[in-house]
Amino acid sequence: MTSETTDKAALFSEVEKQLKQQQFNISNQDQTRPWGGFFVIDETQAQDFANAYFDSMPVDQLKISGKLSPKILLVAPQKRLSWQYHHRRAEIWKVVKGAVGVVTSDTDEEGELKVLNPGDLITLRQGERHRLVGLDDWGVLAEIWQHTDSANPSNEDDIVRVQDDFGR
Repeated sequence: MTSETTDKAALFSEVEKQLKQQQFNISNQDQTRPWGGFFVIDETQAQDFANAYFDSMPVDQLKISGKLSPKILLVAPQKRLSWQYHHRRAEIWKVVKGAVGVVTSDTDEEGELKVLNPGDLITLRQGERHRLVGLDDWGVLAEIWQHTDSANPSNEDDIVRVQDDFGR
């Protein structure tokens, strides 16, 4: 096992332990993404998640249409998620640990890389192009998917990849 693999396993274990201590139910997780991975939190705990990670922002203010989907993202150093956008969701990210880079644009052309530090928050509109970038160390973010179509909630298929380092 490489040190990066060991670091990844240790970080995932640490985050999972933290989430369980916070009494969050993990409904899904994926440690196999080429850029890191994520934990999906039970949607019935959206307000508890907002209380813990988004300064108690009321779920009513977060909702656009229908449900909210809370997640924790873990981004590996020097890895980039795809340059992407979504038809059926907006997103809010808050950096929990480590610094990360974020690129956004209203067009397919990438904008400038902005560095976000722990405590920083970014809101991504439905259709806004975005990319999350790992910097020197692992980044951990809290994310809430804000579904914009209650009849057809967003899922992993609602990712339109404009560019992807991993050929997806």
